[in-house]
Amino acid sequence: MHGFGEDQRWTLARISDLIARMFHTRYTLRGTAYLLHRIGWSVQVPAHRAVERDEQAIATWRREAWPAGKR
Repeated sequence: MHGFGEDQRWTLARISDLIARMFHTRYTLRGTAYLLHRIGWSVQVPAHRAVERDEQAIATWRREAWPAGKR
């Protein structure tokens, strides 16, 4: 993808560099953020979850222990 690996994040610096390469126009990082905001893009932060996370145990805790603690 445009010289960046599949597992890489799209930072403002990379987007600015791509705009410069494709359109021969340089923007500052703030200018790039402004352009992206104007076209409706927003910051996306990946959710980091522990490998050991047990979804079944979490669901059980939410259903049983959490309501008891709220009383």
